[in-house]
Amino acid sequence: MRRVITGAACLGWTALAIQLYLVLFSRWELQASLMGGLINFFSYFTVLSNTLAAVVLSYASFGREGGAKRFFLSPRVSTGIAASTTLVAIAYSLLLRHLWQPQGWQWLADELLHDVMPVIYLLYWWQCVAKGSLRLGHLLVWLIYPILYFGYALLRGDWIGVYQYPFLDVARLGYGQVFTNALAIMLGFVLIAALLIGIDRWQGKRQAHASSCSPRRQ
Repeated sequence: MRRVITGAACLGWTALAIQLYLVLFSRWELQASLMGGLINFFSYFTVLSNTLAAVVLSYASFGREGGAKRFFLSPRVSTGIAASTTLVAIAYSLLLRHLWQPQGWQWLADELLHDVMPVIYLLYWWQCVAKGSLRLGHLLVWLIYPILYFGYALLRGDWIGVYQYPFLDVARLGYGQVFTNALAIMLGFVLIAALLIGIDRWQGKRQAHASSCSPRRQ
């Protein structure tokens, strides 16, 4: 299993590296600031969520023992990231996929970040993350991440006049529609998170029952 997780971590970092190269190469061709390209790269919810997922997979595979590893591998953190990466996959398929047709390396990065890695991380969560400790209160903590991102995306968009996602484009849609879109996406996040908590509780009860019913050595 460790080799599988290692491969998943390497695939996640590879996808991020490909996307970063494409962003920086495009900026270089336009003779634009590479630092601006780096900031733009990390201004996408997709990139941030995939980075967090890659960090978790890396710690699960070969990370050094310590506080950071315990933090990222804790069920409450790993599950919150699972909710975010699942949101990435669903939102992209429903809201963004039809807007463009990437080719070549961009297509590969697009598929890895929006489809492959969210599924792989969700399988990791299902198979490897301890179950039975989550509560609905954790959902409120997980909401901080998308809410902070939404605020950052609006402030940055207002400052530079470019919004990371078309459904957040205040200049074109207006604040009313953008907040409606954000509320709908937040609701989707809440439903995903609630489902993961429900699965966590179900699996935790199953594991506890199986443990209590297993024969004990004399």
